[in-house]
Amino acid sequence: MKISGAVYLAIITLFLVVYYLVCAVYLNKLDYYNLESLFYIEKAKIVFEGVGNRLKTMGLTAPLIPFYATFLFTPVSYTLAPVLASAVGTAILFYIIASNVVKRLHDNGYVLLLLALFLFHPGIIYTAASGKSIYLILICFFLFFLNLFKFYRSNTTFHLSIASLSLVGLIFCDYKFVWLTLFFLPLILIITINSLNLSEQESIFRLFMSFNSPSLRRKLVNKTFALYIIMFSLPLVAVLCYKLLNLTHASDLNYFAESPYATWNVLIDKLSFDQLTTNTQYKIPEVSLLLSARVLLFAPMILVAVYLFRESTYRVLTILIPFAFIEFLHIKYDKVFLAYQYYLMFLILAYLAIILKAQTVKNQGLFKLGLLALVLVQLYVGWYYLRTSNIAEERNFTKVLVDRTEDAIDRQHIDVANYLNSLPSDAHVLVDDAIAYPIVAFTTDIKPLIMPYEGSFLSALESPDKYVDYVIVANARNTEAGYTQLNNKYITFIRKTISDLNFRKVYETDDWTVYRVITNASGSEFGRMTGR
Repeated sequence: MKISGAVYLAIITLFLVVYYLVCAVYLNKLDYYNLESLFYIEKAKIVFEGVGNRLKTMGLTAPLIPFYATFLFTPVSYTLAPVLASAVGTAILFYIIASNVVKRLHDNGYVLLLLALFLFHPGIIYTAASGKSIYLILICFFLFFLNLFKFYRSNTTFHLSIASLSLVGLIFCDYKFVWLTLFFLPLILIITINSLNLSEQESIFRLFMSFNSPSLRRKLVNKTFALYIIMFSLPLVAVLCYKLLNLTHASDLNYFAESPYATWNVLIDKLSFDQLTTNTQYKIPEVSLLLSARVLLFAPMILVAVYLFRESTYRVLTILIPFAFIEFLHIKYDKVFLAYQYYLMFLILAYLAIILKAQTVKNQGLFKLGLLALVLVQLYVGWYYLRTSNIAEERNFTKVLVDRTEDAIDRQHIDVANYLNSLPSDAHVLVDDAIAYPIVAFTTDIKPLIMPYEGSFLSALESPDKYVDYVIVANARNTEAGYTQLNNKYITFIRKTISDLNFRKVYETDDWTVYRVITNASGSEFGRMTGR
């Protein structure tokens, strides 16, 4: 019996889900986790198992959409929820792209090329098995540009509205994409000019003719303004409402982007800057223009996309906008290396262009062979980029995947969490999850933990003897010790402030120390009872 296209793609998609889950579980057995997934795990535990006011955590944790996506899988397992979401989400990305291939090209060869990318490209495997939110970024990115190109072809504002919705999703998956709107402002004007019924073909002359004719000028202004409203009003209003929500509940418009309690990457960016400026082996950040050259090496298929659209200026400019976007990010965040997901979006954009224009190529056999060669190049370069990435977290993924080496930092978090799990159920622990969220993520029961989202945290910070039995402190060797109040300086300060209060070290790793809160009068008795 002949299998229909939809059923055929559904079977492949289910196979990919299983394939990605096998990779994810394999990494999980080697104690591989990344900071983003651990952050989502910890915040999900607070939402579903925490005590006190959790509304702020639920509504202001960013990026918002990836955080909510993990909720679907928390009934299965908190620790596996992010990787389950990324595995299923990456397979859905394949289905979305492949269904467009089947609909437009009616050629299984292009589906097989796409499948090769999703099976073997290290960046796609990283997206699917790491638990990061890259899969949602790529889905929204693909849908955004797909509907833009649909609008170019049909001039139907419905597609522009869907593109606007996709842009909202993109911004709430990664707030840096809000800057992408800057580069579409001039493009919308070019699109409007080209949509006018004029004999002149060159855009500059069409613009000149439009401004010299009152009726054409009025039509140009009205249409341009309408397109701006359709394209940008929803993203800007959504961002404004979200900022007002932050102002209402956190007294800070940018709390979601600047607080370590709201987003996982704020401290990572600061640490990247510190490491760049203090490391004896100084690494120079990516250089402008050479950054775009690196993208061309990573996804040479994008050159094919530009060639296929060579007869349409604004379509070529649309493809080039992401290049301007990453160059802008390099200038604005000049002390931070470009993350791998910003390279992957060019891979997706290039394949989208091929979906839209491949049918115009006469020699299909030779064209597909050329694409196969480019796919093989992209597989190798993608592996090389991930293996030699300037971002330690990305290098660590390949190290664990290939060399089967356990992540020492995550091992520390697990060890500290295991010690907390062994404590009596009525023992309360003071934790600052600005940096200790990986420990909380591995803790079985978070109810005994007193964290900043609770109203009693500040009181416990000032008088730990009245609220908690244990305190988790970042050691001086911990690179994040300067970003929390619970460090060695805190212990010294409390000892001086409260004369009858003392701390006894009961567990220690390279980065963390667990102290028992005791009074000087009862210290010896506690030691006899516990044997610590």
